[in-house]
Amino acid sequence: MTPGSGAWLAALCSSRVLAASWFVAYSAVLPLTQAAWGLSAREAGMVQAGFHLGYLASLFIVGFIADHFGAKRAYLTTGVAAWLAPFVFVAFADGFWSAFWLHALTGLCQGGSYTPALALINDHVARERRGRAMGYLIAASSAGYALCLGIAGVALQFTGWRGALATVAVLPLAAWLIALLALRGTANNVHPRPAGESILAAIPAVIRNRKGMLSVWGYTSHNWELLGLWAWLPAFLTAALVFHGNENPAGLALAFASLTYVANIAGSIAGGTMADRWGRTQTILTWSCVSLALSLSIGWLIAAPIALLVALACLYNFAGIADSSTHSTVLAESVPPHYLGVAYAVRSVVGFGAGVVSPVVFGWALDLAGGGRASGDAFAWGVAWATLGLGALLGPVATWRLQKLAH
Repeated sequence: MTPGSGAWLAALCSSRVLAASWFVAYSAVLPLTQAAWGLSAREAGMVQAGFHLGYLASLFIVGFIADHFGAKRAYLTTGVAAWLAPFVFVAFADGFWSAFWLHALTGLCQGGSYTPALALINDHVARERRGRAMGYLIAASSAGYALCLGIAGVALQFTGWRGALATVAVLPLAAWLIALLALRGTANNVHPRPAGESILAAIPAVIRNRKGMLSVWGYTSHNWELLGLWAWLPAFLTAALVFHGNENPAGLALAFASLTYVANIAGSIAGGTMADRWGRTQTILTWSCVSLALSLSIGWLIAAPIALLVALACLYNFAGIADSSTHSTVLAESVPPHYLGVAYAVRSVVGFGAGVVSPVVFGWALDLAGGGRASGDAFAWGVAWATLGLGALLGPVATWRLQKLAH
């Protein structure tokens, strides 16, 4: 399989689809575990935040591993832990603290399927196709999220939340096996550093890179909004269905949330294609403003007809993800290749740090505003979703400055 070819990219993306499935597994059963364990909305958000905290640490560590040992080796080696950890969570999570720490462990094991894959694409795909290729990889992540919600929704018709998670946990193992086959003929590139420069010297070099850091700040804002959206959308749709008197809200909410992740797939591909044709920063500006408007409005519309709410959620997920691959492309094109992994590591600390905090702030705001659990109160949900919009305001500003700098 020729590295950089369409078949190679398709295989890499297929692996990513299955690897990413675990990322939203907890969100898929959040209403059920929240009830079973008696969690407040803040505590439920903290369990999701635990995953993001572990994932943040993982991306930071893997960035150095990829620069030092090569992206291919990092992808395959860390993939073993990525498929083992979900089974540990399924077997032993049984309350707030066990779920928090074990979900953090699963996050700690997941970073190897993301930044090394971006580095592989940057190494092997030509620049004129790179934005679209990264868009396909991000779309593969979204397909994994949709697959997870779809499988969990079907499984919940026959089993409880633990059985549904066990079903999803099989998918990362399949991802690793596909990667073994796909990358057999791919070189493990290690880009040489300047003589005498330690790998840690790359950190201040990234921080001094003005274009790179503006990209990082734009991505941070993007992550605050997107990870909060992914953590709370199934619960929000469940609350909306309860408000409208639906008798099976959890399963139907997962089906609707899965549909919005299909919109994610389209958004990733459309955004990457736009970036190649019409410019990187213009693409980010366009879609970040659309998602910002939806963050500030969707919560107030919980009483709207379900069809309209699901349509808005699809647009929200489309816009929220459409600039994701472009952020990755911009950073890859702003720093030298020998410290690209470290650049992604720095971005991960800042960007996923925001993603750790965002779901907790959302849940905290929901509790304070009188919502929580299955409440259909528009004020509570409006305030909670607005916290995502407030955090997203930085993104268009940073991208506008990056656009001015580029010209």
